[in-house]
Amino acid sequence: MISMKGNGMKMVESGFFREDVECLPRDDLNTLIDERVRYTIRYAAEHSPFYHAWFRKHRIDPASVKTHEDLINLPLISGSTIRENQPPVTKEFMFRSVEWSDVFTIHETSGTSGIPKSFFLTWEDWLRYAEKYARSFVSQGFSHGDRIVICASYGMNVGANTMTLAARDIHATIIPIGKCNFPARIINSYHPTGIVGSVFKLLRLAERMRAEGIKPEESSIRALIVGGESFADESRAYVSEVWDREVFNTYGSTEGTMCGECHVRQGLHVPEDLVHLDVYDPTLGDFVEDGECGRAVLTTLLPVGGKTGTLLINYDTEDTTVVTTRDTCPCGRTHMKIMNPQREAETVWILGTPVNRVDIERGVFQRENMEYLSGEYEAFVYESEETADTVLRVSFETKGVITGPEKELVMANFKRSFYRYKTALSRLSGDTFSLIFSFTEQGGLELSRIKGRPKRLVDRRS
Repeated sequence: MISMKGNGMKMVESGFFREDVECLPRDDLNTLIDERVRYTIRYAAEHSPFYHAWFRKHRIDPASVKTHEDLINLPLISGSTIRENQPPVTKEFMFRSVEWSDVFTIHETSGTSGIPKSFFLTWEDWLRYAEKYARSFVSQGFSHGDRIVICASYGMNVGANTMTLAARDIHATIIPIGKCNFPARIINSYHPTGIVGSVFKLLRLAERMRAEGIKPEESSIRALIVGGESFADESRAYVSEVWDREVFNTYGSTEGTMCGECHVRQGLHVPEDLVHLDVYDPTLGDFVEDGECGRAVLTTLLPVGGKTGTLLINYDTEDTTVVTTRDTCPCGRTHMKIMNPQREAETVWILGTPVNRVDIERGVFQRENMEYLSGEYEAFVYESEETADTVLRVSFETKGVITGPEKELVMANFKRSFYRYKTALSRLSGDTFSLIFSFTEQGGLELSRIKGRPKRLVDRRS
């Protein structure tokens, strides 16, 4: 369903995919979660070679884990734990939790931080993964008759295929483009109502459409979904302005997180009956309360009698987030909400201060800047050979030639945004820290010459 905001933007209204579960009262939801925790722990002990040995190594009686609160007393595992328990390190895949005959698909992560992690999915896993995305799609206003373009790669990762299955469950049509460089005829011929892609894919698509005589704001698109990466609120707002459409956020991973923003857009709902999420602060060495920042730690939750190809308990995603609320959402859902997670792999430490790619993006997408910038950027951290200062150089791609005063405006806006959240670096500016800028015409950034998803914040210090 569609209504109109005061500014003319189409506004999405939504329903439910599984109202009986998505709107469970908190006490009933906790009861369901605890039932699945007990079954999942028993399943791990009986079917996962890794966890069978893990419980014995840590002297844990699986029967003693009875509620989700008990999970925080168990050790954490990480991506390196998975890599250390698969070939070539071990002879067998120790996390595989079913017989080979029950494995439907095999997947790998990108391997950007080392050897790819291997995951095994049963058909049951696929159905559960798809349900998570189906809930998000419906909460964002998509349903029977919608046509959704997927601008995500189909391959060893699970995102695009999971969304395709989810569309089947809500009786929507998928246009499996895979990339966002499709011709305008796709819009003209098939009249899609939604697109899933990154901030930058959606901006480049809008620019290409305009060049081919199609105004994004007058197209058939009703809503956009940004998935696969964290982003700044400012960049989301700009995409929404360019398309004159609402932009929703979806967070997912091969490990099975799959959290989605509903039409209220005040955080991402965690499907608590299918995945349990706690937040852990590695600097404290402990789990933290709601409202405090830390790493998302997830545990697979199986329905009683279910199977899974790869089971994870207390898995440190290395993505930072905050549990914002467990109260009932204005949309009616009772499942808790989290802030948009940020990839810790996209964080560098500068003189004791963490700087994430999103911190850079927020400064780039200050609204005044977008009169002159395309939105494409890259940032490098290095040590000055002359002064031994730590330098953060941010490069902007411009829409065309810009004047000196316009550059000064962009730089001032960036500094104001950046130092607002990085006050420690502001105090060090001009002393041991330098923030410098460069401007380039379209295609002039280093990342323009790199295939695949670019790394926009790079630490070049020795």
